[in-house]
Amino acid sequence: GIMELSAALNAKYSDRTQVQDTAQSVLQALFPSWLPSKYAVLFARPFPQFSARMNAWATKLGGTWLMGECDVNDIEIDGKTYKDQGLLVKRCRYLEEGGCASICVNSCKIPTQNFFIQDMGLPLTMTPDYETFECQFAFGQMPDEQTEMEAKMTPCLSRCPTMGSMREWHTGTGGGANETI
Repeated sequence: GIMELSAALNAKYSDRTQVQDTAQSVLQALFPSWLPSKYAVLFARPFPQFSARMNAWATKLGGTWLMGECDVNDIEIDGKTYKDQGLLVKRCRYLEEGGCASICVNSCKIPTQNFFIQDMGLPLTMTPDYETFECQFAFGQMPDEQTEMEAKMTPCLSRCPTMGSMREWHTGTGGGANETI
């Protein structure tokens, strides 16, 4: 299934950016090639709040099969509350079944954020909680450097199938997935 594919993807490439790019390509393939760029021009740029709300609802409707139960919620950006621009995944199946912070960050979080930002023209920050397996999507919010660094520096989960062997590869401090798995 999808978890085996993700694990194989992480094992195949020696550079985590290759995993991220490949996962982003999978997201791109889910849509007609013309749609993301047109969406950016017709919706995301001229109507950012509407676009953020629409994507929160679309992600809930279209992504529940992969992520599990989720609720559209309000988010706060720079002290201001935005109605229905968030999506709380109550217990992410992808994270829970993968059991690996590296798979979460490199096969889901970063490629999904990049897809929405680069292809759809809509900022997105995803904040996984590795203890509860929740994940908060914040549509309309650009990821900040601190949040991204925290995600990359997350310690391996106690039940990680690689038993921490992907740590250096995951954080970009050396090593390769092929060398460690």
